[in-house]
Amino acid sequence: MRMTWSELLFAHWRVEPDLVRKHLPQGLELDTNQGSAWVGVVPFLMSDVAPRGCPAVPGLSKFLELNVRTYVTKDGKPGVWFFSLDAANAIAVRAARATFNLPYMDAEMSLAQSTASPSIQYESRRTHRNEPTANFSGSYKAMGEPFHAQPETLEHWLTARYCLYSANRKGDIFRGEIDHPPGTLRNAESEIKHNTMGDPFGFDFTATPHLLYAEAIRVQAWWATRC
Repeated sequence: MRMTWSELLFAHWRVEPDLVRKHLPQGLELDTNQGSAWVGVVPFLMSDVAPRGCPAVPGLSKFLELNVRTYVTKDGKPGVWFFSLDAANAIAVRAARATFNLPYMDAEMSLAQSTASPSIQYESRRTHRNEPTANFSGSYKAMGEPFHAQPETLEHWLTARYCLYSANRKGDIFRGEIDHPPGTLRNAESEIKHNTMGDPFGFDFTATPHLLYAEAIRVQAWWATRC
């Protein structure tokens, strides 16, 4: 698959490792930094989503998405674990749930940016049947000069992840490889008015988060395979 991520905010909170670990499937090891687990709320815009070599399909290839994620390893390979992936595209939600074993969920979402302000206004309200309520409302904007995260920094640890992990109902672990150039990052400011994305897991997101803004990035992804 190919896709482009844009208008992307990384908002991360420190969380007690034991609280995060209990939500992971057996076979994955929680990855920590500075003695803490980190859980991110990541709103962004997906576009040009399609199999490589195929044209994008209008109405299916562009939609908003908001992820709740943490960081794990398996067999020494670091990657991302998703607690939830809310998206404003019902077909994409069902395809991803069936194909990638990922917890995609239906949501009503909006993104707005006025010409008078660089701030992005982002709203998400989960509507998926039989799933817990989780909503996000806030604004964010990039600040300062662009940079590439350097190895051994927290910024690099949070963003330089090149695979995702998922699990099926039997507990089998799958790995999906991802490839993209190093992200061009900027510091960010955010005003989060409402954020209950962590409530279903007992994560407290009331503290001030670590914020990064990522400029648009082209991504390639491969089908997940059992590992």
